[in-house]
Amino acid sequence: MTQAYWKPYRDIAGEAAKRSGKSLYEGIYAGLLGPSYETPAEIRYLRTIGADLVGMSTVPEVIVARHLGMKVLAISCVTNMAAGILDKPLNHVEVLETAERVRGDFTDLVRTVVKEIAIDLKG
Repeated sequence: MTQAYWKPYRDIAGEAAKRSGKSLYEGIYAGLLGPSYETPAEIRYLRTIGADLVGMSTVPEVIVARHLGMKVLAISCVTNMAAGILDKPLNHVEVLETAERVRGDFTDLVRTVVKEIAIDLKG
């Protein structure tokens, strides 16, 4: 698990985002069990140990895929600031609204990346 995400696929995603004029950042994703948002104390702890993002999915799927020998890429859509970052409570409606607002761009990026990975696999 020291190299969970396949570097060539990360490069493909980065180039696809650059060509589309969109921002794509790499970072450390912390996966927690959920199904609730994290507390401000948990966010402070996760930041202290190096996390840039936190979520309730992705990590279990990546672990299984890597153990099966699959090459993995993960792309996350950040829909909200974590608890305690802003001086207001988290609001799930805002999360859904943000996801809806960026859906087209996010979907376009994922489609482009998948097509390019498919070409790479055939090559």
